[in-house]
Amino acid sequence: MKAIYHEDQGRHYPRHFLSSGARKANPEQPQRADALLAGARAAGLSIEAPNDHGLAPIASVHSPEYITFIKNIYQRWQRIEDASEEVIPNIHPDKRTVSYPRSAVGQAGYHIMDTSCPISADTFVSACASANSAVEAAVQVLAGSSAAYALCRPPGHHAFRDIAGGFCYFNNAAIAAQRFCAKGLRPVIIDVDLHHGNGTQAIFYARDDVLTISVHADPIRYYPFFWGHADERGEGAGMGYNLNLPIPRKTSDDGFLKALDTGIERADTFAADVLIIALGLDAFEDDPFGGLNVTTNGFGKIGGRLKDLNLPTVIVQEGGYLCDALGDNLTSFLDGFNATSDHPTLSHQLS
Repeated sequence: MKAIYHEDQGRHYPRHFLSSGARKANPEQPQRADALLAGARAAGLSIEAPNDHGLAPIASVHSPEYITFIKNIYQRWQRIEDASEEVIPNIHPDKRTVSYPRSAVGQAGYHIMDTSCPISADTFVSACASANSAVEAAVQVLAGSSAAYALCRPPGHHAFRDIAGGFCYFNNAAIAAQRFCAKGLRPVIIDVDLHHGNGTQAIFYARDDVLTISVHADPIRYYPFFWGHADERGEGAGMGYNLNLPIPRKTSDDGFLKALDTGIERADTFAADVLIIALGLDAFEDDPFGGLNVTTNGFGKIGGRLKDLNLPTVIVQEGGYLCDALGDNLTSFLDGFNATSDHPTLSHQLS
């Protein structure tokens, strides 16, 4: 397995965000990638830069209006007198059917759901490079690799079709999934981040060609609050194609694995061609967000359980923030995932 990462992903460096009304240092820092690269190397992975796949894969998931916004809003924001150094919204519409404003301030509120997605001069470049890494991982699996790890930073699973949120701008896991769908394949996305992947859920909520599964801290009193509840099952053609498995705060390894086993059982019934793992390492017991109590050894067990699905796999990095064990947690997951025999490839589906 190779790790895919481009140095441009480190250019995005948001300094602050608001949490519970307080201005705090942003934990989604470039140094995350350094720790994760070290963890990937410790697991025996070689690091490879992605080829340039252009904007088309991003545009297969996100609207042209939204991509234009992410690309241009920082420069427009700088023309506002006394504006903040980074783009952070201060007003939001109460519904998505309202008129589209021309104002940079209005568009920021329309396209950014919260105050944890500051946009700076290099955000667009880094977000494109992050998405490109996910596409490259999918391309490698389509070409016959059994698995690939996309070190996506910034992360993606809170990004909707036309809304940024939760440190996420482009939805890397969804972009990878769409790449497989375009080839007539059926992907299952299993999200094991501390937080529910609300953007991923929304993108596929009315579709039956992608199964979305998420194990996460119960959002009844935790971000993202409004999504991730067990009764959200999909709609229209997608009814029954979304499974949320919220677990109590401070749940440790056994409880997390029990919920994951339920998700794996559901994935088996979908008869997927390919697995996409939205890998959050912020479920760790000492992660700065402190929501769940998964141990370093527990990540190895999670990797092993997902390996048992016996599918060609793209691993897309989501959360996991700076702490002493961040790299070790990735190494543990990858070691657990690689512990048994090789994965199958897609050669028979595409032949």
